[in-house]
Amino acid sequence: MASPQSVAELAAGVRAGDRGVLARALTLVESQRADHRRQAQELLAELLPETGRAQRIGVTGVPGVGKSTFLEAFGMHLVEAGQRVAVLAVDPSSSVTGGSILGDKARMHQLAQRPEAFIRPSPSGATLGGVARRTRECLLLCEAADFDTVLVETVGVGQSETLVADMVDFFLVLALPGAGDELQGIKKGILELADLIAVNKSDGENQARARVAVRDMTAALRYLRPRFAAWTPRVLAISAREGTGLEEVAAAIAEHRQLAQESGHLASQRASQQARWLWEEINDELRAAFRAHPGVGEQLAAIESAVRAGELPPGEGAQRLLAAFAERATDAREEA
Repeated sequence: MASPQSVAELAAGVRAGDRGVLARALTLVESQRADHRRQAQELLAELLPETGRAQRIGVTGVPGVGKSTFLEAFGMHLVEAGQRVAVLAVDPSSSVTGGSILGDKARMHQLAQRPEAFIRPSPSGATLGGVARRTRECLLLCEAADFDTVLVETVGVGQSETLVADMVDFFLVLALPGAGDELQGIKKGILELADLIAVNKSDGENQARARVAVRDMTAALRYLRPRFAAWTPRVLAISAREGTGLEEVAAAIAEHRQLAQESGHLASQRASQQARWLWEEINDELRAAFRAHPGVGEQLAAIESAVRAGELPPGEGAQRLLAAFAERATDAREEA
């Protein structure tokens, strides 16, 4: 792992587009060690002027919809059009062991071999929304490495997908043919976030069902308020396996970006995302400090046990722990 003196070297390597250095920088950013977190923040501060130019695209969908197949096909389409493409592929972590297969890179072997592409699999860990906790920071590093498009693949488990929308410019939902079942399986909240729904596997015997799915999902979107006035979310039929519909997806994303830039929506959306990121970091740090606080630790087990047994209201238990946290913090300030 990099030492503090190597932060400048890491920054230079990322700017130069060195894939090996970028991989080491991403590992630094994902580390939970306190010294690595400090170095990661130094690195991000150094590279911040080089960020913000890429198109940020989130891709989600239910398991089995073909996210990896789509990302490889769409990534190859973009590469062949002259773009440099980074894929941040988040693999689900086991709730029992915490382990992750990290097989996305193997499933995108053709794209992984292209020098214009970079694929980074990361475990989702305990983070909701199907993204790793440091995905935002990884995205910024990929932008600093001069990638034109950064694709964020989510786990697709349907948990708080707003986290994905809060770090990308364009949110793409992949769906399967069979609109009746699919509309039941896609939560309204995810549909409200979608800038585009792509009905994948719309080939062979699925074509008729895909047409029905496109019609029904288009009708469903009419009842939802679009995220900004200049853009009306749409539904397309595609086949990542056969490569059909990818040009239409790319054209829709390009049109959305142009409208978002011209209307000022892109700048305001990113500013809001940055502010929400700030508060998420504050909440995470406060939660960690709370759990590590000696005054809280002395009472936590007993209070939690009393709450579990129904002997103490949760609100009262929370107030006691917060009072202990505040009391020790006040004592520390007075001693200083």
